[in-house]
Amino acid sequence: MDERSERNSTIIRTSITGIAANVLLAIFKAVVGITASSVAIVMDAVNNISDAASSVITIIGTKLAGREPDKKHPFGYGRVEYLSAMIISVIVLYAGITAFVESVKKIIHPDTPDYSTASLIIVGVAVLVKIALGRYVKSIGKKVNSDALVNSGDDAMLDSVISASTLAAAAVYMIFGLSLEAWLGALIALIIVKAGFDMLRETLSKILGERVDASLARSIKQTIASYPEVNGVYDLVMHNYGPESYNGSVHIEVPDTLSADDLDKLLRKIQVRVYEEHDVILTAIGVYSYNTQDPDAVEARKKVAAIIAKEPYVLQMHGFYIDKVEKTIRFDIVISFDAHDRNKVYSDVLQKVSEEFPDHELQIAMDTDFSEET
Repeated sequence: MDERSERNSTIIRTSITGIAANVLLAIFKAVVGITASSVAIVMDAVNNISDAASSVITIIGTKLAGREPDKKHPFGYGRVEYLSAMIISVIVLYAGITAFVESVKKIIHPDTPDYSTASLIIVGVAVLVKIALGRYVKSIGKKVNSDALVNSGDDAMLDSVISASTLAAAAVYMIFGLSLEAWLGALIALIIVKAGFDMLRETLSKILGERVDASLARSIKQTIASYPEVNGVYDLVMHNYGPESYNGSVHIEVPDTLSADDLDKLLRKIQVRVYEEHDVILTAIGVYSYNTQDPDAVEARKKVAAIIAKEPYVLQMHGFYIDKVEKTIRFDIVISFDAHDRNKVYSDVLQKVSEEFPDHELQIAMDTDFSEET
């Protein structure tokens, strides 16, 4: 079994465990809540049912995401996992809103709770079960990089707090005769709503496309830069097609003495090694050449580098090449997203370099580092 198949099997096994635990907890809590006329416990049972539904969606999403690429979707179906995580977020949000509405109704028309020792023991056991289940599911989710499992684990941990709150409300009623059931139910519902919003925001951010993890980008660049022919690694762009599924492109800077055959061999080695070590497919590797045999060109590069170093929002310069015959200077500059006006920074650099080399045509490209760490 390959790593991806093993990952999917782990997610499914963990989700089935969650379904079984949540269905049993929901049944016990529903019986206790109805018997004791406790709206908080009944809302807690409803929340367990939503957790079980979330696990079902996780299984379906994992199955669909595991389908092989086809003509219509050549990059596979990995992003389905993000959609399943989004659906789970919506379910949690809906459960919270529904619970809040029911709790408000009970505030307006309250019922007197009637707790028994057995019912409180069941709720107490549920707290322990949900803590254990939440920690287990979340740890597996982080291990296999599954947002759906992580969301389910967070929700389970939240449920344990909710169940503990119902016990506290029962204790207050039994000691002081003060019923906080409906008010606690409303508070629980608001907590669930907030959790649903947070989950939904995080999932939508990944669907929109986030910057690649800085440590992964750094390690890929280090792998490529380890080849002696590579003077620099730039413009790494990563496209995410689901957890653990990346395609990307990159630019490398190499000496102008490399032959086409040498360059072809180098690019193939880089592509194979990056895939083997990082499980990332480099669909394209662009090439910058730099002057190696002209001392004037080397000196010009140093002058431009000195100008760039004085610009706080210019992260780097790369792809520098000077053509003395055509009187052209070309290079790229990476301007930070922190700059208030990136176009102005670019214009300032263009003007200063032009003043230093007035007899040359400048071909300066404003670049973006999509893995920018600062």
